[in-house]
Amino acid sequence: MATISISEELIKELTAFLSHNPKADLISVYLNFLEKRFNVNPVLFPREKTIFENLDYLISKLESENKLCRETEITIQFGQQSVNKKTKKIYICPFTGKVFGDNTHPNPQDAIYDWVSKCPENTERAGGLKVKRFFVSEDPEVIKNYIKERKAPVKKVVFSSVVTGKLFNSKKAVIDDFKKHHIKHMSLLEVQNQNRYTIDQNLLDFLQKHLTEEKISTFIEALSEHNEFQPYLKKWLS
Repeated sequence: MATISISEELIKELTAFLSHNPKADLISVYLNFLEKRFNVNPVLFPREKTIFENLDYLISKLESENKLCRETEITIQFGQQSVNKKTKKIYICPFTGKVFGDNTHPNPQDAIYDWVSKCPENTERAGGLKVKRFFVSEDPEVIKNYIKERKAPVKKVVFSSVVTGKLFNSKKAVIDDFKKHHIKHMSLLEVQNQNRYTIDQNLLDFLQKHLTEEKISTFIEALSEHNEFQPYLKKWLS
């Protein structure tokens, strides 16, 4: 029978586990040992109802299958013009210079009334209320002063999450969101005790390889060399 050695660090890990879980059975302790020794950190991906051996493997798998994020292109517009060459009449706030054009706003007169009634720089009052004073001009030369050339729209490459459809500025941001909101960490014991989800083949192979009578017997033999585990071994083997 092959033998295994348990490092001092693992001895401390197992001792700590048992101190917090004094009623743990042999399989629970063995699974905890496997987690620590082989650095197995199972994660559940609820969307696919599957448990994977670790997060890095899951992300790599999803990326290789184009199931994590995709590049996409968006167009960014730089604001709507308030006044343009076809504007015939403008309404101007005397306090801020805010302007509404007759052809760039569906209701410019209503808009200017609403603006000056809420304008923080309007300190004029009538009956305790802000005055709704504004300027109107149909002079092409006055109107010309308010025309600002609009920046051309630009195109930008961003990343969309395949899981949610949301857009992110970078691939890293998609992955960070995925890690935070779309996976659940599990212990090997939780994986072993559940029957709701599929276990990915890699993780299943790992469990089948190590959950054998021979491997567990070897683990018991290794524990028996350390006095601190004797009380637990007597209980498990009785």
